[in-house]
Amino acid sequence: MNDSQGARHEILLVSACALLDSDNRVLLARRPEGKPMAGLWEFPGGKVEAGETPEETLIRELREELGVTTWESCLAPLTFASHSYESFHLMMPLFVCRKWEGTPQPHEGQELKWVRPVKLRDYPMPPADEPLIPALIDLL
Repeated sequence: MNDSQGARHEILLVSACALLDSDNRVLLARRPEGKPMAGLWEFPGGKVEAGETPEETLIRELREELGVTTWESCLAPLTFASHSYESFHLMMPLFVCRKWEGTPQPHEGQELKWVRPVKLRDYPMPPADEPLIPALIDLL
């Protein structure tokens, strides 16, 4: 992808997950102080490391960030975001997960909130997360 100066942006692959509870609410996490985009709400997930699939990333990140365990068979791809930030281009698949073990806990200083899909726009999110909301509303 080229910007107006012709510079190329690194493509960053990040995997995100919409954890859905039995009431079809979505879990959002608020980025803690000291992180880029602190204070914004996002879907849990993280950067896909070398040699990982997006599903493996989510299994690892959900364990590290929230203390929950899930399995690849429980992660259903829903949609993706493709968004250019100033210094990189983000590709972010969004998976839906309805089955996991454990109770989500904030292990990295983030705040957690269960939100009804129609209320997701009430929470300020990074620009790449916002286009994912309509697919969740349509699903639920």
